[in-house]
Amino acid sequence: MYQKLDLLESDKSVKRNIKSRTGNKNEFREKALKFEKDYFDGDRNTGYGGYYYDGRWVKIAKKIIDIFDLKQGSKFLDVGCAKGFLLYDLYNQINKIELYGIDISKYAKENAPLEIKNNIITSNCKQLDFKDNYFDAVVSINTIHNLDLDDCKNALREIQRVSGGNAFIQVDAYRDEEELEIFKDWMLTAKTYLKPDEWLELFDEIGYTGYYYWTILTKDGTVI
Repeated sequence: MYQKLDLLESDKSVKRNIKSRTGNKNEFREKALKFEKDYFDGDRNTGYGGYYYDGRWVKIAKKIIDIFDLKQGSKFLDVGCAKGFLLYDLYNQINKIELYGIDISKYAKENAPLEIKNNIITSNCKQLDFKDNYFDAVVSINTIHNLDLDDCKNALREIQRVSGGNAFIQVDAYRDEEELEIFKDWMLTAKTYLKPDEWLELFDEIGYTGYYYWTILTKDGTVI
């Protein structure tokens, strides 16, 4: 049975200027959905506003190692790995760990740390070319909701299949109409957005048994 886990421990002090994207939302969204430089290293209104290595994933890597008991010879997959910074920090924590990342962005792979660049596969996550139960752990953070509902379901099935349930996923969610409007004003790439109970129903439908958590954006611009 799936279990809730706040892996990222979001910083409540970080606030987003929700209304900054509303004026040119369609233009910003068009740029973001290319998942190229504008999304990763362009203006904040089209994505990250600059996504560079700063060590923020070290703590998360250590938590993943503990939760999934990763060690030398373990196999790990990051679905939607972006520039591979989580992979890089796992690489630095465990010697001889088998690391893979999947991301749709060629730009992200080109700008990944040299040590793990060749571990990244440029691909869509709705189909994973690995054997059943291949991985000791699979993580997907704020990625599968970027697919439409059918493909989102396929990605979830694939994560379950290759991980045997040893997985963590985080997805966007909203609890009421106010949060839905905030979501639409700020989020650029999500195509499937559901309430928490609706996500749990989807997990039941797919047979997902790993860990999960939500990204919920509140009216003051903080994430919970």
